[in-house]
Amino acid sequence: MVRTQLAATLAFALAVAGPAFADGAKTFMLQCGTCHQAKSSPMGPSLAGVAGRKIASLTDYAYSPALQAKGGAWTDANLDAYLAGPAKFAPGSKMPVSLPAVADRVAVITYLKTLK
Repeated sequence: MVRTQLAATLAFALAVAGPAFADGAKTFMLQCGTCHQAKSSPMGPSLAGVAGRKIASLTDYAYSPALQAKGGAWTDANLDAYLAGPAKFAPGSKMPVSLPAVADRVAVITYLKTLK
C-alpha cells in the first residue's frame, strides 16, 4: 500500500514539477528507492525532510557509527559528497550505492528537497 501511494505521489509530482524534478525522482526510484521508503526500515532511513536535517538523527534507524560520528547537517554540499562516495564521506557507512555523475546527484538532491 505504501509503495502504491508513493508511486501515485511520484506520478503526480512528475506531472507538476517538470523535467529536473522528473530526472531526480526517476534516478531516486531506480538507485535509492529499494532501501529508502516513506518510513525508515532496516534497509535505510526515511529521506523525507533529509535536506537540512542533522546527519544520522532519526531515532527509528540504526545508522553506522561512522555516520553517527560525522556531525553537521545534510547541506547540499554534504548530500553531494555522500552521494558521490558514501565510503569516502563516512568510512564505514552502510550505504553501498553511489551516484558518480554530477547531473544525477544534482537531480536527486533537488528531488530530496521536495520530500517532506
